[in-house]
Amino acid sequence: MRFVKVILASALAALTLPLAAQQNLPLTPPVSTERSPADPARSTVPVTAPEDRAGGGVPLEAGDLNAFLDGMIPYAISAGDIAGGVVVVVKDGQILTQRGYGFADVKARKPVDPQRTLFRPGSVSKLFTWTAVMQQVEQGKLDLDADVNRYLDFKIPAYQGKPITLRQIMKHTAGFEEQAKGIISLKPENTQPYEAILKQWVPERVFAPGSTPAYSNYATSLAAYIVQRVSGEPFDDYLDRNIFQPLGMVNSSFRQPLPPRLRPMMAEGYSVGSGKPKGFEYVGPAPAGSLSATGEDMGRFMIAHLQGGALGGNRILQPQTAQLMHRGATTRAIPALNGMELGFYESDINGREVISHAGDTIAFHSTLHLFPGEGVGMFASFNSSGRNGAVGALRTALFQRFADRYFPGPKDTRRVDPETAKQHAKMMVGVYSNSRGARSSFLHITGFLGQVKVGVGPDGDLVLPIANGLNGQPRRWVETQPFVWRDLDSHERLAAVVEDGKVVRFSISSIAPFMVFDPTPWYKRSTLLMPLLLASIAALFLTALVWLSAALIRRRYGATLALEGKELKVYRLSKIAAILTLLTLLGWTFVVGVLLDDTDNLNASIDPILWTMQILSLVVFFGGLAAMLLNLWTVWRGKRRWPAKVWSVVLVLAAGLVLWLALAFNLIGFSVNY
Repeated sequence: MRFVKVILASALAALTLPLAAQQNLPLTPPVSTERSPADPARSTVPVTAPEDRAGGGVPLEAGDLNAFLDGMIPYAISAGDIAGGVVVVVKDGQILTQRGYGFADVKARKPVDPQRTLFRPGSVSKLFTWTAVMQQVEQGKLDLDADVNRYLDFKIPAYQGKPITLRQIMKHTAGFEEQAKGIISLKPENTQPYEAILKQWVPERVFAPGSTPAYSNYATSLAAYIVQRVSGEPFDDYLDRNIFQPLGMVNSSFRQPLPPRLRPMMAEGYSVGSGKPKGFEYVGPAPAGSLSATGEDMGRFMIAHLQGGALGGNRILQPQTAQLMHRGATTRAIPALNGMELGFYESDINGREVISHAGDTIAFHSTLHLFPGEGVGMFASFNSSGRNGAVGALRTALFQRFADRYFPGPKDTRRVDPETAKQHAKMMVGVYSNSRGARSSFLHITGFLGQVKVGVGPDGDLVLPIANGLNGQPRRWVETQPFVWRDLDSHERLAAVVEDGKVVRFSISSIAPFMVFDPTPWYKRSTLLMPLLLASIAALFLTALVWLSAALIRRRYGATLALEGKELKVYRLSKIAAILTLLTLLGWTFVVGVLLDDTDNLNASIDPILWTMQILSLVVFFGGLAAMLLNLWTVWRGKRRWPAKVWSVVLVLAAGLVLWLALAFNLIGFSVNY
């Protein structure tokens, strides 16, 4: 039984990319570089410093900021076994500081240089794609609210008669399920052009357009393809000419592989800094995450957005367009939490407006935050996940401590009365599913394994087993307003939508703009199905084990089975069905585990195995239930004793449960798109 639990949990564990503990890296001094004022390509236009609205913070000046960063980052990356990182802060139209930490290449002891080292910002790349979309909106070539099929040479099917729009795509409310095939690979031969990925398979629409945030790389690539079509030039060329060149981002590219000039500048990527480098990562849906850029170049992009789309006399957006992207079209799936702008998402903190985007490849992990009211931006990127995913906590701590130091705000001391708080916590208890996930393919099984179970602690407090605090422990939630909770030790908030006295949706502030959790239907809840599945596996395993053991014993002592004719055939058929069902489940566990363990496996090379597993599941699971039903009929019509009759019922229930799970989570299907 314990072995079965471990096997079933392996697929879920792979989702979080657990990293083995490794030896720490030595501390290295930061590399800080300054821009040459004489370089016209690097000039900026200062803007008037906004008034500090709240006051009370430490003045944001280069000297104090460098001391703050140098006191935090080197220790954090060493303790977390993170190879290196870069941090860039801009203020009032200038790069205030740009700091490199650790190593771009650990073996060669090559330090990170914010002017010369390229990082992969992952989904921060989307901000460039959205900027390109808005450029075409300015030119009148795109309408944010038109059916996207107007601009395509293939069709996106409607959902219940409703098309999708670019506005919905930019807000991640187009309603697409997750697409994983071809997402990232270290082998260029496994990567298709993003246009081919778009046309090969359109992910199923699982939500009504505009209704539910569900993050989508596919939708972002679709937007880039639309820009490519209406502009009349390849998307990479478009970005070079319309964003990188005007901003002087001479060390940036979306191209894969990188242009020869930039390749020596690319940082190595690692799981842990003390491990082996992974090599260059090829992003399949390239416009959603293929950017390579230096920290300095990212500083220039931030300045342009903070200055209404202009830098050094060059303009990439009109001020009103930049304003629309930043804070002119906010939508919130959960009103009390952060919402989604046009491409950016809110990360408000201390009463300050903040718009952001984070990004992750397998090796690189980045964040970009803009404080529009303060004229300040911060970009940070690291080239490894670190021990136990340490980079996640580091990114969060960096942003929150930066904001608390330079832009503090009053503490939220509101509290809901204890009895009401306990009642509301009880209303939250249940099983929930993430809006982002596969629905029509076999990877839907990861949604089953990853369901969120919300409970109540012994003191009536809310217990949520996701998004643990910086200490790795569950957060301490206190209710500050009805159905709005705050973590006592951070700025994280949780809120729920309640209709007719029932919780119908919840999320936490850091992901609410693009992911929410909705109640899982009872017939798909892991709290119900997982114990039944484990019991079913145990019953099938015992059936097979007892049959094989009894056969060996009879053979050893020359005994015979007291069955003959049809009864004997059905008896043997039920045992064979049990064994085949177990082997098929084990096969799926292995296949899903292999796919999630290494993104290089998410390509067409494994298609024959997927076809085999799906066809095998169809035959074995339906055939297994039929065999168990026939066995039930035969046993109950015959003269078998009551243990055999009871066990025949158990086997029918076990085979039926396995078949239901296979149907509900798409282990039976006729497609290798996922």
